Parts: sequence; C-alpha cells; structure tokens
Amino acid sequence: MRRLAVLGSTGSIGRQTLEIVRAFPERLEVVALACGKNISLLKEQVAEFKPRLVFAEPLAGGEGILGASYLSLEEIASHHDVDLVVVATSGKAGLGPTLAAIGAGKTVALANKEVLVMAGGIVTAEAQRHKVEIMPIDSEHSAIWQCLRGEEKREISKLVLTASGGPFRLSSAAQLAAVTPEEALNHPTWQMGVKVTIDSATLMNKGMEAIEAHWLFDIPFSRIEVVIHPQSIIHSVVEFIDGSAKAQLSLPDMRLPIQYALTYPERWEGPFRQALDFGKMGSLDFEPVDLERFPCLKLAMEAGENGGTYPAVLSAADEVAVELFLARKIGFQDIAAVVAKTLDRHQVVSHPSMEDILAADAWARETAKAGF
Repeated sequence: MRRLAVLGSTGSIGRQTLEIVRAFPERLEVVALACGKNISLLKEQVAEFKPRLVFAEPLAGGEGILGASYLSLEEIASHHDVDLVVVATSGKAGLGPTLAAIGAGKTVALANKEVLVMAGGIVTAEAQRHKVEIMPIDSEHSAIWQCLRGEEKREISKLVLTASGGPFRLSSAAQLAAVTPEEALNHPTWQMGVKVTIDSATLMNKGMEAIEAHWLFDIPFSRIEVVIHPQSIIHSVVEFIDGSAKAQLSLPDMRLPIQYALTYPERWEGPFRQALDFGKMGSLDFEPVDLERFPCLKLAMEAGENGGTYPAVLSAADEVAVELFLARKIGFQDIAAVVAKTLDRHQVVSHPSMEDILAADAWARETAKAGF
C-alpha cells in the first residue's frame, strides 16, 4: 500500500490522481488532501477517501473537515504517514511543500512547473543530498523519463520536447491580436487547468518544460529542442549519440503519466489503457516553432539559459500576465510583452539563495502589475 498526499486535489491533475486511486483501492491510499479555495469539492473528496490530514486556504488554523486534522502544506508533505507526495498545485505554492517533502525523505511526484522553473538548482541539489527521487508527471518529462530507463546519461545526444501548438498554431499575427480568453482556453488535444492551458496557447509552458527538463535530466539547453507535433501522440523523444532515438507514444491522457509516477518502477494494468491503432492512425506530423508568433517560448528558453533569478522572474511575470489576460485587461499578445518588459528591468542574482528567489518572485509580480 502506497500512502499518498495529494496537494492540489481539486485541480485537474489532483482530480485525475484520485481517479487512479479509485482504480487501485487495495494498492493506493490517500492520507492527505490539500486544495486552494474549492472547499465544497474538497469536502466531497474527504467524504470519499477519508484522509487523516487536510489543508485548504480558507480554513482557519486547526479547523479540519469531517474528522481530518488541519495541517499546513509543509506539515502534510513531511508527515510520517505519507510515502509519496503528489505536488499538483500551481504557481509558487508548490515550492515550500516540495522542499519539505524532500527534506523528510519522501518521494515526490511533481506536476507543478514553477517549482523547478523558480528554484531548479536548489530543489535538485536538495533531492540529491537527501537521496530523494523526483518523479515527473508532465507527459513530456514522463516520456523522457521512460525513454531513459536502462540508458546512460553520457549516451544522450539530445532531448526533443513535443508541443501540440495549441489552438493558434496556424493563426496569423492579426488573428492572435484578437484572441479571447474563451478561445485560448479551448485546447485542441488536452484537458488541463486554466493557467497551464493559457501557457500552452502561448507556448510558455513548453519553455518552462525545457527549463524543467534541464534540471530533471541535467542536460544543457543547447541539447534541448522543441518541435510542434499537432497530434500529441509522441510526447517526447530522446536522441542518443549513435544516432538512434527513443520516443514514448500514447493517446493524450494525463492519467497515464500520473499512474506511471504513482506505480513506478512497476506498470499496473488498469482501466485507463487506450491501445494505439497504428493502422488507423495515419501520419504523425512535425514542424519547427515560429518564435516570432510565439515569443513566450523564446523568452523562457533565454531565461533558462541565463539562469540565476531570471526564471523566477519569468514565472512570476507570466502568472500575473495570464491573470490580466483572463480578466480582459490585456490582449493575448500582451502576455509576452508583460513578461519581456519585466525581465528587461530585472537585476539578476546569478547564484541565488531561496531568499533571493522569493524576493525576485515578489519583485516581478509587483513590476508586472505596475506596468498595466
């Protein structure tokens, strides 16, 4: 029995994680649930899974739900009853509990991009120090992780992250200028949370995934490539020094990489399997990314290569810009403009402490908001 803490249980990844727990009730147990503000859904989840520990932002300190004890995210992540912590929160809220879990020697299943984007050097160093494995949930990183089983790092030539291209892959600059939040939230292949769906439309998410891949697999940015693959069947590719390559293929369903992280190093047969019909699949298409139309990807790759506090500023400014876009205060193309202007104004700290990273995050949020 693997005992789980699911942080962000009411979000898209959290809900799908609980679907997997339902499928394997004799092998997976939920001992802790945490959410942001969706108390009504949390109460339903607590009634069903009967965790011993809960967290929600609106709860007063010490107040639990249906007999569960209230603890902070960090206390839940490091609790002695927890074996594996699923970090499915969004934004910087995942950083503290991830470090707490690592410090307590817990296995971490990571779906929060900002944790490694903001503080990848600190987080991975702590994981190495405590001998903790960070298991990626993102489909792209899970694909790379699966392709690297049994392989040597020194034999890797290149990592290729695939991107669907989002709903605006073929849109002109004029069309992009008129994009509404409703259109941006209509992703052609994936069902995801609001923030990551907008980031997918701008391709900011792919840039953040490149930063994550750099830290997860210790590969320089010069050997990380992004290509458009509209069908979202090939989730990533690893090319090796002899010229051969491995790709991981599956239909676009986040429950598959989540299940792989929860069951690793095993594969469990379950109800979410959808076999690929190669005879009916037809062609799989690939094309380069147009960085002129999708400048967020370029901004993210440059911030990752420049390092220091730049990625934390990128992440914070993007979060503010997405909120402004969803509130109809800026246009779709202004998201990149807000991020670029904030990065331009930043005085980088090249070798940041956690205090430096949090200060850069706070500065970037204020700067991004002040510009609009």
